[in-house]
Amino acid sequence: MPTFFSHLECSVPCGAGPYDPRQAHAVCTICGAPLVARYDLTGAKRWPKSSLAGREASQWRYREILPLLESDKGLDQPVTLGEGWTPLLRARRLGKALGLDRIYVKDESQNPGGSCKARGVSAAVTRALHVGARGVSATSHGHGGVAIAAYASRAGLDATLSLPKETRRSFVRACELAGATVTQDGTAPPAGTIDLSAYREPYRLEGTKTLGYEIVEQLGWTLPDWIICPAGSGLTITAMWKALSEIAALGWIDAVRRPRLACAQAAGCAPLVRAFGAGEDKASAWDEAQTIADGLRVPSTIGDVLALRALRESGGAAVAAGDAEMIAGMKDLGRYEGLSASPEGGATLHALRVLIGEGRVKTNDTVVLVNTSGAAYDLDVLG
Repeated sequence: MPTFFSHLECSVPCGAGPYDPRQAHAVCTICGAPLVARYDLTGAKRWPKSSLAGREASQWRYREILPLLESDKGLDQPVTLGEGWTPLLRARRLGKALGLDRIYVKDESQNPGGSCKARGVSAAVTRALHVGARGVSATSHGHGGVAIAAYASRAGLDATLSLPKETRRSFVRACELAGATVTQDGTAPPAGTIDLSAYREPYRLEGTKTLGYEIVEQLGWTLPDWIICPAGSGLTITAMWKALSEIAALGWIDAVRRPRLACAQAAGCAPLVRAFGAGEDKASAWDEAQTIADGLRVPSTIGDVLALRALRESGGAAVAAGDAEMIAGMKDLGRYEGLSASPEGGATLHALRVLIGEGRVKTNDTVVLVNTSGAAYDLDVLG
C-alpha cells in the first residue's frame, strides 16, 4: 500500500501554498502560522484497517498516513528507536477510588527516552534526513531535547539544543550523552540547521498524532468519552484532534461523534487555560512562569490557535494544576496502578478530579489519561 502523504499547507489557512514536502519548510512564509501535513484521504479510504493486523508494534504501523514519500529508492525509511504502540492500561483500582467505571492510562513513559516526544521527533528527524539536512536544533524544556538528541544521533545528524537555565541537570546530561551540543545562554543555533521546536516544523505533529490512532485501535475502534493530556505548547492536543479527524475521514470510526479533549497545564504557567476560560482564540504570553513540571513551563506557543480550536470543537475543557496537585497525582498513579508518572502525568489526574467535581465526567464515561512521561527525571520533586 503506498503512502498517501500529499503536501503541506498553512494551518490558518491564509491562502499560501501548498508547500512541497520534498523541500525543507518551517512555518507559513506569508502569515507565520504552523504548517500541517495533508493526505489524500479520499484515496486512503481503500486502505482497510484490517491491514494493520500483524504489523510492527510501533507508530510506523500507520505508515500510509505518516510523512513518508516515494523516491527512486522506494519508500522513505523512518528514523526509529521503536517508538509508539505503548500500553493502554485499564486503571481499575484508580477508577474505584474515583467512582468511575472505565479509566485508562496511555503510558508514554514506555517510549525511547521515556516520553511521548519520541513520536514526533522520530517523524521530524525522518523528514529532516530525507530533505538533506546536516543538523537539527531546538529550544526545549526537557524531554523534547532528550528525544531530539537521541534521534539525531540515530540519523547521523548534528544536534544543537538551547535549554533554559533552570532545566534539570538530568535533562542536560541526557542530551549530552546522546552527542548533542547543549547551550543554556540563549546562543543562536548554527546556520543551516532545521529547527525542530514545537510547531516550528510540520512533522512533530504527525508523529504525535499516532497517539490518537493507537488509543482508538487499542479500544477496538471505539471512542472514549474524554481524553485528557498535559499541555505545554499544546501540540499533543492539536495532534490528537488531527488524528481523530483523519480516522473519521478514513471511515474507521463514527464520522460525527468525537471524544471531548481536555488539557492540563501548570497553575504557574497556564496561557491556554486562561485563554480558554476567557473565550479567546489566541493565548497571550504568561509572565514569570513557575512550575515543577519542566514540560509545562511554556509561556507562549505559536500553536495556541490550533490547540484552543481543538479544545472548543471537541466540547472539551482546560484545567490548571498546582505543584502540590501534580505531585498528588504522581503519587496516586503510582500507589494505585504502579505507574511511573511525571508531574505532567500527575496534572492529568488532577484535571480528571476537577471535571468529576464539576459533573462533566460521568460515572459511566470512558476516560483516557495520557501520561506523557515517567518520573525518572523528576523524582526530586517528591521530597
